[in-house]
Amino acid sequence: MSAVSGRVGVVLVSHSRQVAESVAHMALGLAGGADVPVVPAGGTGDGGLGTSSELITEAARRVDRGAGVAVLADLGSAVLTVRTLLAEEDELPPGTRLVDAPFVEGAVAAVVTASTGADLDAVAAAATEAYGYRKA
Repeated sequence: MSAVSGRVGVVLVSHSRQVAESVAHMALGLAGGADVPVVPAGGTGDGGLGTSSELITEAARRVDRGAGVAVLADLGSAVLTVRTLLAEEDELPPGTRLVDAPFVEGAVAAVVTASTGADLDAVAAAATEAYGYRKA
């Protein structure tokens, strides 16, 4: 979607291409249109529901600007796919981290925080803190 040198990149992994794209669009919009490297990696290579290690790897490489890559995933097998890629150690850029965060709220928090130029630890912390957002 977007790319800026030196900023933490964000990859949004969903079982649905449309969900990943919509969450990326919303997060960037709520970040005031900030120029943050965010790429959705949703669905399978043929557009079906599921996850694709190839799409995730490609997305992580596209957002990597040397400051780290925060990966947020929606459901169990997406998480397992990212974990497998991380375990292989040469599939994802160095400094790639799977962030334990709610998908939508965490994506917004990650992108907004990345837009400030924050480091990967701060981006991951902001996304994780989204678990505590109260709605009532």
